[in-house]
Amino acid sequence: MKIALAQLNPIVGDLRGNATLVRTTADKAAVLGADLLVTSELLISGYPPKDLLLREGFAHACDRAVSVLAKELPRGMAVLIGHPTKWGVTEGRIANAASLLLDGEVLDTVHKTLLPNYDVFDEQRYFRPAERVRPMELRGVKLGVHICEDAWFGEPNTFYHERPLQQFDPVAELVSFGAEVLINLSASPFERDKPHRRLNILRRHVSRHRKPFVFVNQVGGNDDLVFDGNSLALDSAGNVIEQLTPFGEDLRVCDLASGGRQPLVSGTALSAGLCSENDTTIPVASAIPLKGKARPREADLLDALVLGLRDYLRKSGFTDCVLGLSGGIDSALAAYIAAQAAGKEHVHGLLMPSRYSSEHSIGDAKLLADNLGIEHAIIPIDEMHRAYETTHVVGADLASQPGGLADQNLQARIRGALVMIRSNRHGWLALATGNKSELAVGYCTLYGDMAGGFAVLCDLFKRDVYAVSRYINDVREGREVIPLSSITKAPSAELAPNQFDQDTLPPYPILDAILEGLIEREESVATLSQSGKFPAETVRWVATKLDRNEFKRRQMPPGIKLTSRAFGSGRRMPMAAKFEFH
Repeated sequence: MKIALAQLNPIVGDLRGNATLVRTTADKAAVLGADLLVTSELLISGYPPKDLLLREGFAHACDRAVSVLAKELPRGMAVLIGHPTKWGVTEGRIANAASLLLDGEVLDTVHKTLLPNYDVFDEQRYFRPAERVRPMELRGVKLGVHICEDAWFGEPNTFYHERPLQQFDPVAELVSFGAEVLINLSASPFERDKPHRRLNILRRHVSRHRKPFVFVNQVGGNDDLVFDGNSLALDSAGNVIEQLTPFGEDLRVCDLASGGRQPLVSGTALSAGLCSENDTTIPVASAIPLKGKARPREADLLDALVLGLRDYLRKSGFTDCVLGLSGGIDSALAAYIAAQAAGKEHVHGLLMPSRYSSEHSIGDAKLLADNLGIEHAIIPIDEMHRAYETTHVVGADLASQPGGLADQNLQARIRGALVMIRSNRHGWLALATGNKSELAVGYCTLYGDMAGGFAVLCDLFKRDVYAVSRYINDVREGREVIPLSSITKAPSAELAPNQFDQDTLPPYPILDAILEGLIEREESVATLSQSGKFPAETVRWVATKLDRNEFKRRQMPPGIKLTSRAFGSGRRMPMAAKFEFH
């Protein structure tokens, strides 16, 4: 049996477009001689469909789309398709399903057993679990078809991973019922280092059961989530014999020997031409697969950022974006990502110097724009700033504390307003450029540098901003694209005379290490303080700032999740609260 792995980029809710994507891919797979095409979890609806699943008629529409698709596929080509379904469930409920389509018919449907309910996942809100686990049969071969989390049973995850309602291993159950090849349809979002975690999980299944394993993951960005693909096939010894492109659509065909009792053998690859005609996808840079040299961590982060912004633009109907260019490292990296995602001709930069801006900052911003080839304009804000200073009442407030917080925030808000004017006038997506370190402790201005429609770097610590920027210059581009001065100079908001970030914040290496403990591991102030790595007063200061600035983060634009604990839907903290650190 020849199995095609289809790593596709669906649009949430676009049932017709997603079905067309599958049909087009099935035609290509048929030409390559595939017997079975495997797609990803909830491909018909796109993942995650969220509360679209609660809309009257949505699940029925997904079932109709699957039935119509079955009739449109090439004869003799079987397809495993993921979709929400009403088939086989009680009235008023739906299931997360995989259906086997062949020769115009829906031959069989199985449901997801383990429904994740942690971090960004909320599947128990929508779905009911499978009542039983059983293989599907295709041409005499028993297929152990299961869906995403079903393969994660019993695996150590993160501290907030809830135990599933069903206390058994779906993969082991499938093998006990005679499954000869294991097939997992996934929509597994990217997190730092997650591709390697997945590979280890799949290898453990193969080691236990000595069965080949086919894993097909969604690719692309949907809102705050990015799906990295990294679909793969393992032989019965756990060797990676086929690896699909990270962060890009791909189609590969593997030859599965008779009955699934022999190892998979690497087959033909077809990596282009999978997208629909109106897809303006800009290819992400090629990457090294898991079966070769390990990819640099910075490569994964960069490709996730580019793909996430690119798809947010495309799927939301934007062609262009606009952002402020300060000459600093954050806006420089955000501009590079935007140029890669949208194309340099679709990125518009605004240089908005104030009376406190240094000449090198203006020069670095101009050099960056020239290096990227993006349009840019210089709009000094001093005249607007002075207009506020001469305004009755407001001017008195500003004069009472020259260069104080109100005055600093005013400058950021003037800049934010200018960016939004260009966004509103031209229909461009405004990009906020703040990083996770700043957002964590509130070193950012509501309606100022936080203004915009998308926060590109909101889950990237400052240390990673520097690391990714160096990777761009040294490896991805092989030349100085991001000005060296932006990387080496002391970071500053330049909102007051001789202002530097470290006048207010702990050094970023210390700040980021503390934040990682507080946010990603939920460690206590006492634990971090007693580690001997950080001063206790610094840890307490960071923890207090983290909690007190939740109200700002609730108002920030959506951004791209890169870590196990990103700000947003996966981290639900109270705003009006008081907790004493001990």
